[in-house]
Amino acid sequence: MKKMYFIAVYPPQEIVEEVKAFKKDLALNYENSKALKNDAHITLFPPFSRALELESDIHAAFQKIDTNLSPFEITLNGFGSFPNPKNPVIFVHPEPNENLHILYERVKQYFNFIPYSFTPHITVGYRNLSYDNYLKAWEIYREKEFKTKFIVDKITLLRHDQEWIPIAEKRLTENVNKQ
Repeated sequence: MKKMYFIAVYPPQEIVEEVKAFKKDLALNYENSKALKNDAHITLFPPFSRALELESDIHAAFQKIDTNLSPFEITLNGFGSFPNPKNPVIFVHPEPNENLHILYERVKQYFNFIPYSFTPHITVGYRNLSYDNYLKAWEIYREKEFKTKFIVDKITLLRHDQEWIPIAEKRLTENVNKQ
């Protein structure tokens, strides 16, 4: 039996709820119900399929990721989009963050079997968002203001069982005993 897995950074619950309000707007006003399926997150490694009996290997690789990094702040500032006509996306835009890229590079050392270009974002609208509705929504969201920040202090490994559930997490910890 195969399962889907992915690795992400999650903001605190109050930001998840704020982003859910945007997702509800897209569901109600732009026929984008699939946006409501996932909580707000920044993907560090995209969903991949593996046999359930290999889950211990996935856990082992996840635990090897170097999280010797001080917790750091990410600023979310406004909205962006991927205007692909077949699969448009509207997202909350994180400001450029060197530590987030360092974390991604460290994840990639153990999870690198899918070609994946890292463009940090928190998806708001996607999947069943038609291109016409994307264009209408983007007219509003391109100018919409939303700014907040949160501390990244862990990464999460998730498995899909009817919904995405966290199955492991790894805290960021700066090792003060570094030589």
